[in-house]
Amino acid sequence: MEHLNAPVPAPASAPVPDPATGERRRRLFLLILGAIVVAWLAGQWAYGAHEEREREAAAVRENVSGERVWEAGELTYGHVGKSVDYPMTPPVGGDHDKAWMTCDGTVYTEPVRDENAVHSLEHGAVWITYGTTATPADIEALTARVARTPYTLMSPVPRQSGTVTLSAWGHQLTVGTAADARVEQFISAYVLGPQTPEPGAPCTGGRTAP
Repeated sequence: MEHLNAPVPAPASAPVPDPATGERRRRLFLLILGAIVVAWLAGQWAYGAHEEREREAAAVRENVSGERVWEAGELTYGHVGKSVDYPMTPPVGGDHDKAWMTCDGTVYTEPVRDENAVHSLEHGAVWITYGTTATPADIEALTARVARTPYTLMSPVPRQSGTVTLSAWGHQLTVGTAADARVEQFISAYVLGPQTPEPGAPCTGGRTAP
């Protein structure tokens, strides 16, 4: 019975925690927590900035006195391969050509097709047109304003009744001179404004010739 006198093995000792491993876990946790907090703060800032822009645009729109407004249900959106008989000049919406006029601060010295310009409005552009009563000073001032403003285009429309007309999708303002303060108000309110049927659509890559 010698085996009864055999030494009893000592119990296994518990593993000693590695301080370095614990520190790495703590740092990882803090990094993840920090990333979550930063993402939340960025989201809150972006939402607040968007809301502020919307409030500013709404305030500007309220100050654009004299503009005409068409409800969304009054304007169709179809792509057509023919001329469209628009009920207003220049048109502010409706069926249009599948190709838009390039509207990246683009100044056209000849009339453009309504059907292509309307497609530009659908992308959020403001179309500035001038009639036969516009002065060289009007044309020069409007050219300078459009040339530095993406999502705008400018062209003559000899058949329009007003001197200067600004059109966005569903909105239109006619003024007697380019110096009218409402020109700037209209541009600020409606370039890529909330009326845009296709936000994010480009103003580059369209037609460049009337």
